[in-house]
Amino acid sequence: SRLFLLERILKENTNNDTFSKISASISNSGKCKSSFTKIEFANLFYILMDEGFLFFEILDKKNNRIGFQKFLENNFTYSGKNDKQCEIKNISKEFAESKGYTYREKQIEFLNLLIFRLQERKSRIENW
Repeated sequence: SRLFLLERILKENTNNDTFSKISASISNSGKCKSSFTKIEFANLFYILMDEGFLFFEILDKKNNRIGFQKFLENNFTYSGKNDKQCEIKNISKEFAESKGYTYREKQIEFLNLLIFRLQERKSRIENW
């Protein structure tokens, strides 16, 4: 592939340290970006997972959750301070918060935001 060829050329023409930095920036740019904060992002995917819309292993909840966490950590970024995109290094804590009743009000606030956005979209579609 083109990326493989580019990596090979860079390896031959630069020292390893420079190649590592270039390679890291190339791989980070391939992640899907999000306008959500880390906890909002976790809430969204926890809901999709918990309600059975998306799954890796439907019969094994523990492995399903682990699979989701790894998938999110490897493929997405979230909106951090000053709207800067940040890597998801570990989302386990936020998944636990999405499950627990301690953060019930935050979950309800997020669901209200999500419902509001979906209702806006529905209205736009109905008015096409």
